[in-house]
Amino acid sequence: MSESRFFVSCARGLEYLLADELIAAGAKATAATAGVNVRGTLRDAQHAVLWSRLASRVLWPIAEFDCTDEAALYSGALETDWTLHLYANQTFAVDAHVSGEGIRHGGFAALRLKDAIVDRYRQERGERPDVDTESPDVRFNLVVRKGRAIVSIDLGGALHRRGWRGEQGAAPLKEPLAAAVLLRGRWPQVHGGGGGLFDPMCGSGTLLIEGALMAADVAPGLRRYGDTLPTAWPGFEVATWRELRNEAEQRAETGLAALKPVFHGRDIDSGVIRNARANAMSAGVAELIDFQAADVRDGFQPPEASGLVVCNPPYDVRLATGSDLYQALGDALKRTVPAWSASLLCGDTTLARATGLRGRKLYTLYNGALECALLVCDRIAPEVREEAPALNEGAQMVANRLRKTLKQSKAWRERDGISCWRAYDADIPEYAAAIDAYTDADTGERWLHVQEYAAPADIPEALARRRLGDLLAAAREVFELPRERVVLKTRRIGKGGSKYGQFDQRGERLVVREGRARVLVNLFDYLDTGLFLDHRPLRMRLNAEARKLRFLNLFCYTGVATVQAALGDATATTSVDLSATYLGWLADNLRENEVGGPGHQLVQADVMEWLRSERSQYDLIFCDPPTFSNSKRAQDFDVQREHVELLRLAMARLAPDGVLYFSNNARRFKLDAEAVAEFAVVEDITAATIPPDYARDPRIHRAWRLRPR
Repeated sequence: MSESRFFVSCARGLEYLLADELIAAGAKATAATAGVNVRGTLRDAQHAVLWSRLASRVLWPIAEFDCTDEAALYSGALETDWTLHLYANQTFAVDAHVSGEGIRHGGFAALRLKDAIVDRYRQERGERPDVDTESPDVRFNLVVRKGRAIVSIDLGGALHRRGWRGEQGAAPLKEPLAAAVLLRGRWPQVHGGGGGLFDPMCGSGTLLIEGALMAADVAPGLRRYGDTLPTAWPGFEVATWRELRNEAEQRAETGLAALKPVFHGRDIDSGVIRNARANAMSAGVAELIDFQAADVRDGFQPPEASGLVVCNPPYDVRLATGSDLYQALGDALKRTVPAWSASLLCGDTTLARATGLRGRKLYTLYNGALECALLVCDRIAPEVREEAPALNEGAQMVANRLRKTLKQSKAWRERDGISCWRAYDADIPEYAAAIDAYTDADTGERWLHVQEYAAPADIPEALARRRLGDLLAAAREVFELPRERVVLKTRRIGKGGSKYGQFDQRGERLVVREGRARVLVNLFDYLDTGLFLDHRPLRMRLNAEARKLRFLNLFCYTGVATVQAALGDATATTSVDLSATYLGWLADNLRENEVGGPGHQLVQADVMEWLRSERSQYDLIFCDPPTFSNSKRAQDFDVQREHVELLRLAMARLAPDGVLYFSNNARRFKLDAEAVAEFAVVEDITAATIPPDYARDPRIHRAWRLRPR
């Protein structure tokens, strides 16, 4: 069965969860804006129609062509043989989404595509299918963006409909969003450990019903379609669908039979409790969920010792509320289920914090057009910690130094929108470590990334351990952090002299801010976090200079310089690196900043070889090579040995009025002044590129600005 690229749409904020769901099902998926790009078979797409809990629609492309205006739309669509996708006695409808200058109205684009379908059908068969916008046999989806049109088959219609909802409140929660709330709270894994599910403001029961069906392994498409097919498109693989459905029915029967009644719903409105019971009855889980009318302030103690609290408290149009209700919710949960975890969909971050609960993470999700904050807590009431002992003299010296740095750096950090910076770098030589502070842009939580420098051989190991303990105690006290938010690594040379190896395999990333940019960092798995803090001023310079320029990033790493150039309105960016891991990270950084499209190219290649074969020109180039590289996929690279050829190759790609920024971190690096004299401008700009938090270590990198002759 051949593979193809298709698109699965979802509500904003669900992209990464959806990508994980599709990957777990065997497809190759990459998160995009409001959806996921997938490479897989039609079977994979039909599996998503039946099984995806997070998707809005599954779109299987059948035609793609240039589309600069309505005439191009009509002529391009007319070239497609629509008899392959529609029978004459069938009905169809067109959904259209457009952006750009050529076509500005989706309804008009849908009309022109409809005209092309009908006209081509008449040419081929002398007859035409009819339009039915309410319940068509085949639904086409048209997207026009950046001069290209893509026409797809909507394989399953609106996937948020599960088929069991009858009664609902004033602002019902859509099932995919409910599934996201549950998944972020690690449900149904909690259920696997015997835990319960509790919603203290359950409304029409969406979270609890969705949670029960997830725990029972019931495919969300089973009730939605019944015995009918999701679409009458002639290309739909009916035998495959029946096979998938039969398997799903067997799994649902087994799962429901084994499910225990660990689901509890409460709501102050007895009317919506009646609706919730009716919905649970329709979904086949009524006997498993205990619904009762009760005020959240009264509290409720479920019989299970542990579990997950899920809730979508009132906000915005449903209730013009302040923080009192949210505070009451938090107080009740801490009093009655302190050992449970929680996943609470709140109106905004202010209301989330009003609960008084300490979250592991605060996610941004969208309930329709409303931006909401999802607060996830590993434990509702953290265990009381013993008071830390008083700092000894050495630790107090480190603490005093950190407090001074915090005070002195506050003004420039707030002015520049910086949430990640170096707070300490062996300022007191006996306490040899670097401390970098990272503040999560979504939760406001601060983390410390501590890199211990290996002690000299003449320092006893016990003394080195004691000093490290003093430094960590001082850092935790000054930044007021629990032990688990201080990540410690030791900077030691690994085998081969250049690699530090992997520290962990958590795969967990935070979002931090650098000016306008949102940057993904990983504090846990490797020595480097994905963001070189010392290059911040140089990246901000690129942001300021990139407007309407073609930008090239060589040895791009995780691509933060590319993100800054893109946010600075570069017309196009190209990023080159040999590592697929770093390029994937860069792709995630671009998506985090809603940057995408064919104008932003990612190239996996050896930079030297790529430059030798490349023929395009660029207006702004950033080149920050490693000191040394010995990858198995490329020739060994030494920046001192290779830099002249590297600069000449890069200059050959520079437009006549372009600028090349060259930087590296090799402590003993010396620029070959005689060789680079062939360039018109060679300006050492190092001093201007050292940020305030690295002022004590101006040798952290060297940087030059070069222009061609």
